[in-house]
Formats: sequence, C-alpha cells, structure tokens
Amino acid sequence: MARDDDTPPGIRHDPKISRRGFGLASLAIGSAVAAPALAEDGIMEMDVSVPTPDGTCDAAFFHGKKKAPGVVIIPDIVGLRPAFRRMGRRLATAGYSVLVINPYYRDAKAPVVPETFDFAKPEDRAIVFGLRGKMTTKTIDIDTAAFVDWLDKSHHVSKAKIGFTGYCMGGAIVMRAAAIRPDRVGAGASWHGGGLVSAAPDSPHLLAPKIKAEMTFGVAQDDDAKYPEGKTLLKKAMDDAGVKAKVEVYKANHGWCVPGSAAYNEPEAERAWAELLALYKRALV
Repeated sequence: MARDDDTPPGIRHDPKISRRGFGLASLAIGSAVAAPALAEDGIMEMDVSVPTPDGTCDAAFFHGKKKAPGVVIIPDIVGLRPAFRRMGRRLATAGYSVLVINPYYRDAKAPVVPETFDFAKPEDRAIVFGLRGKMTTKTIDIDTAAFVDWLDKSHHVSKAKIGFTGYCMGGAIVMRAAAIRPDRVGAGASWHGGGLVSAAPDSPHLLAPKIKAEMTFGVAQDDDAKYPEGKTLLKKAMDDAGVKAKVEVYKANHGWCVPGSAAYNEPEAERAWAELLALYKRALV
C-alpha cells in the first residue's frame, strides 16, 4: 500500500496490452459515446459537465428511471475510458446513480491517452505520470467536494448518503473525499489503492479522525508483499479513530479489478464487486 506509481509488477509486455495492462484492451471495452435515451437495461448514459472552482470536469453519468443513492467512481492513473464507463453502467443497474469522472480535466478531456497507449513505453508513461503529478491535495479536495455538490443537485439522486469508490490512485482520493465531506459521504471503497499509508505528513491514513463513512480496502497481494505493514497501520488508524473499516488482502495482483488489465482476475474482481454492493447497501441510507 506504500506504492504510489500504480504500476503492477510482472505485467507482460505486449504491443496490444501495456505493462500496466491498460492499453488497447482496456480502451476497447464499453461504449465511449453517451446514449441519449434509456438503454435496454433501463440505464441512461450521459456525458456531463461538472462545474468546479477550477473549471469544468467532463464525466459520464449513469442513472435509472428512479432516484437512487449517488456514487462517484475515481478511475486509476490512466483515467476515464470505456472500461470505467462499463463499470459505471454496471453499478447503475444495481440501483445507483453513478458519476465516473475525468481526474485530469484541467489538462484534457477523456480519454487522455491514445488507443496505442503502452505503459511499457517511457513516452506513454510520461503522459499519465505527468498528469497525475499535477494533482495536489488541494485540487483533489476541490474536485471531490464539487462532485458531491453536483450529485446533491441532480434530480436523479436521492437524499441518501453518497458513496465513493476508487481504483489504484483513486483509493487515496476516496479517503480524502470521505474526510472533507463527512456530512455526505457514507461509504468509501479502495481497490488496489496506491499510497494509502506512508511517512508523508499528508498520508491518507492520517485522515482517519475526520472520516465518518464506512470504509472498505481491498489490497493487492503483490502490494502487500512489498509493504506488509501497510495494512496493519491502515487498520489501526481506522480503529483508533472509531471508523468502521475492513482491510483485506485479495489473492490477485495490482489492477485486478479493472477489465482489460493484464492483472484482471475475474473471480477476485467479482468478489470485490459483491463486497462493494454489500457496503453500499449497508451504508448508503
């Protein structure tokens, strides 16, 4: 959990699948164009613009016919792309109004990488690491507060608590969202999150006293092998602050939850999905 580069080890080098596993396969999953009407599954997909103090964040929004609890999905370091649109739609079919955001909106609209993206190439890595490097705790806090406010104003969102779920770099962002908007964020989930525990003065685990939401942390087995103390320190921080939290190591490697990743592990991804739905059912009331 100390890693902050979101790069899983042991990823195969392939011209069609990047070292991180988020190349062509990931970009090819799902529909990148918003549908103007309800689909056969009863879910509407919309491209939306979320105003923030720093500009306008492009995002995908999924909702059904009735009001439902709002949820924000924070993508991994490669950003909003078709794989995450499919995940947003799937979550909406489970009974939620889902906002999937572009974390790099200050620099470019999603998707921010070309279809030929290959994490094994230094020039391609430079794209996403450059964008991620511009994000600060200040900009993250500004954005997550704006996402909560946007959902609260949507007539597709109920008055229930809001959920945040994040993948890789998104895990730390989820923790910040829960800390800065404890009045509205009722549940937070981090899957193969990076940089959750560190010696830095702004390490996310130090935010535990400000968090009121129920939290779930799914740790990749290879991340745990590199920093086994991380999960213990994270759980202790939550327990000491009185935060209801589950920290569990999954038998899968970093990136296992995202379809299209070379680390994708369907059985463990489905287990994480079931855990997420159970969390939201308990906490988003």
